[in-house]
Amino acid sequence: MKKFLAIMLGAMLLLSMMPTVFAAESEWKIVVVPKEELAPWFQRMKVGVDNFATETGINAYQKGPAKMDAAMQVQVVQDVIAQGVDAVCVVPIDPAALEPVLADALAKGIVVVTHEASAQVNTMVNIEAFVNTDFGGFLMDNLARVMGETGTYTTMVGFLTSTSHNEWMDGAVARQLDKYPNMTLLEASPRVESEDNRDLAYERAKELLKMYPELGGILGSASTDAPGSGRAAEELGVAGTFKIVGTGTPNENRPYIEANVISAIGLWDPAAAGYAMCEMAVQLLRGEELVDGMDLGQPGWNDMRFQEPGSNTMVGSGWISIDISNIGDFDF
Repeated sequence: MKKFLAIMLGAMLLLSMMPTVFAAESEWKIVVVPKEELAPWFQRMKVGVDNFATETGINAYQKGPAKMDAAMQVQVVQDVIAQGVDAVCVVPIDPAALEPVLADALAKGIVVVTHEASAQVNTMVNIEAFVNTDFGGFLMDNLARVMGETGTYTTMVGFLTSTSHNEWMDGAVARQLDKYPNMTLLEASPRVESEDNRDLAYERAKELLKMYPELGGILGSASTDAPGSGRAAEELGVAGTFKIVGTGTPNENRPYIEANVISAIGLWDPAAAGYAMCEMAVQLLRGEELVDGMDLGQPGWNDMRFQEPGSNTMVGSGWISIDISNIGDFDF
């Protein structure tokens, strides 16, 4: 009898930790927590989340912090866990800061999916549009092309704790060292932090241009870095000669690209990423196994592969290149 009771108690405990498996799909709640709710990049992500909810009938929605603040993001995740969501999808500001709260979510039987967080431990899977270092190499190819494969450049990231941003720039520097020996990384300031803030990107780019007149180009990671740097280049009268390549939404960068202030941007569609995170959460809620070839329902996200054996990161092939030749093809 004691053995039977022990088995029953164990089964009851297991069931209490897996509430979503037995709930009807129409009752599932999936929340996407971006870095910042109102930033253009994440407003575009919300489009994908809303499209997913409309197409599937599943209650998927986006809720993020009011500003780019790691502590605020942790609080948002804590709040949605307390509300009893079935899955939480996060784009971390600081992956390390989120580890304890995501561990708590997993312990409660909540599905956890992350994006832009290849070093995240407490996640069931981290999904990326591409291999981050390859994307960085692609950005460097664009910068090298417009700089004539010569001159001094530097890199800018949102935060020094931003895993993806730093992996992109590490990949960019590696590509430069391998393919462009006549280019030089600015030794005095090789990695600049903009705090994902357009005004700070402007201030820091302006400081760099004043302090280092030999500086010929910059690679930006955060969506705010290229337009912030573009404003600095215009103000200092070096627009067009100082080369800028970054990431971000087409509409945010359009005036600078059309004015030849920003040479090119590389990106993936954040709406596709928002949709893909929700689809991955649903597949995990259904108990499906993580395998190569998973289809997350969006172009570039329909043949997901593990980045390497034993990794919890899966990658697609979803990057986009935009410059003056095709900026008119995009409207977001």
